[in-house]
Amino acid sequence: MRQDKITGFSLLELMIVVVIVAILAAVAYPSYQQHIVRTNRAAAQQYLLEVSSLQHQFILDNRGYAATVAALGTTPAALVVDNYTVTITGVDNTASPPTYTLQAAPRSGTTQQGSDTLTVNHLGQKNATWYD
Repeated sequence: MRQDKITGFSLLELMIVVVIVAILAAVAYPSYQQHIVRTNRAAAQQYLLEVSSLQHQFILDNRGYAATVAALGTTPAALVVDNYTVTITGVDNTASPPTYTLQAAPRSGTTQQGSDTLTVNHLGQKNATWYD
């Protein structure tokens, strides 16, 4: 007589695997979210440095700093635009030396919400959040 064995997983074994996967996901998800926030912040920092470089070129060509990002002929990458509002403030071309401050403010409703505003000025000084 031949006896065929039926093989497979029991419901209990399957439930144990589901629980283990759920625990691993619960541990990994916050780390993943922090990674996304750091990546977005790094993209914004890189863009602010690019705009700062363009400002220095602009002052050489025009004897004053640009008041808007559009005047510099640049637009932020989608990763930056989706998460930050980039502006140029504090432009004073009559001061000696002329001044400006670049800001990247986190947009509400994004993963960056609750983060600090990134700033860099005409002297290259960055706010403390830059180094987190």
